[in-house]
Amino acid sequence: MKRSRPRIGITATTGGSTSPNSRRYADAVAAAGGEPVWLEPADVLRDQDPGSVLARVDALLLGGGEDIDPRHYGETILPDAGVKIDAPRDTAELLIARAALAEEMPILGICRGIQTLNVAAGGSLHQDLTLLGLAPDAHVQDRRTPAWKPAHPVAVEGGSRVASQLGGPAEVNSFHHQAVKDVAPGFVVTARAPDGVIETIEHPARPFVMGVQWHPERMVDHHPGQRKLFEALVAAARHRK
Repeated sequence: MKRSRPRIGITATTGGSTSPNSRRYADAVAAAGGEPVWLEPADVLRDQDPGSVLARVDALLLGGGEDIDPRHYGETILPDAGVKIDAPRDTAELLIARAALAEEMPILGICRGIQTLNVAAGGSLHQDLTLLGLAPDAHVQDRRTPAWKPAHPVAVEGGSRVASQLGGPAEVNSFHHQAVKDVAPGFVVTARAPDGVIETIEHPARPFVMGVQWHPERMVDHHPGQRKLFEALVAAARHRK
């Protein structure tokens, strides 16, 4: 039987699918017309075959979380970088992200997700933005501030997919101490923060493969334009079906 709503696989850490923060991803996907399907590390690794996992979904949303082990992009942890690793999630998400890229599946990466997408495709990360001389709070807004409030603007490249969703320059929230460094082959940068930190990457040769460094799922109720990112993912998934 043909599915009436495209199924969107959402990655999370072990047990993370029950957390309030993770539920925001599912709520945003459902509001955009998709059916959320949780993909925790054990769900991905159980079959040892990412293809069988992807066969159950029509698109992939790589969610936020802890840092990726630098060994996955050929580095060791730098002193004072404050790297916190979620090893099972690294293994599972890099496996499924690479499989999804190979299948040309629609992908949206959010926060850690843009970093996972970039590393899976052969890119690297800045392990800590303070090592670039940026202030510790440059991209980590005060946790006492509502998560939907913007922290800084982003300059968006005209003609990009993210521009078509956001309509041009936008203000976004910010909860990260790492960011994309070397952009993976085939990807292009389509938005930056005022200090030059990469905020969006896209693969122009794919129907819909995008990563954003902010958390649009936390902004959708107060900034409706952020909903368009989820609507675009669901639309791409529906077209793929």
